[in-house]
Parts: sequence; C-alpha cells; structure tokens
Amino acid sequence: MALPLSALPGPEALASPVNTATVRHTRNTSIVSRHVAGETIVVPICRGVGDLDSVYTFNSVGQGLWQLLEDARTAEELAHWVATHYEVEAKQASKDVESYLAELTEIGLIRTV
Repeated sequence: MALPLSALPGPEALASPVNTATVRHTRNTSIVSRHVAGETIVVPICRGVGDLDSVYTFNSVGQGLWQLLEDARTAEELAHWVATHYEVEAKQASKDVESYLAELTEIGLIRTV
C-alpha cells in the first residue's frame, strides 16, 4: 500500500548535518619567519636546518595576513581584515583569503586547529 505524500519526509530530511565547529588557521610550528627590510621571509625547518630551497616572501596583504596567523584565525576573520584595510569587496576578500589559505596549507606553512 502506498503512503500518502504527507507521510513522506520533507526536503529538510535530505539536508546533511551542519558542522558548527569553526575552523581556525595558524602558522605551522616547523617554520621560521622574520621581517627584514620591509619583507616577511618564511623558511621551513627540516631536521633543525632551514630549507633554503623553499624560502617564501609575501606582498603587503600577505604580510598582514601572516602576522594575523600568529594566532589561530578563521577565514572569515582574515577576510574581514582584508576588506577593511584594502579597497576590496567582502566577497572578493573572502575568495582571495580562501585561495591564500589553501596555498599556504598545500606548501605546509599553516595548519588548521
């Protein structure tokens, strides 16, 4: 016997549970960074020695974000900082920050907490 339509679950039954945990990003502990002559220089440390084949520098926006990443931050917090300090729309700031975080994660400079 078929069930009436009113007995079937609604679209809310198809929704996956929302992860309410906030993802925060912070610097990897196996790197060293210094601000020298107006530039931020980041060097990964491998077995106690700097990996000089992998030295990174940032533009002014990247430098500001890198400083903020000294403490764990959400992508939203970082995007808000970009949008308020530079002439960029919030949506574009969010997209740029997500890209920046993905790149830093891929090369091992940051981690999520």
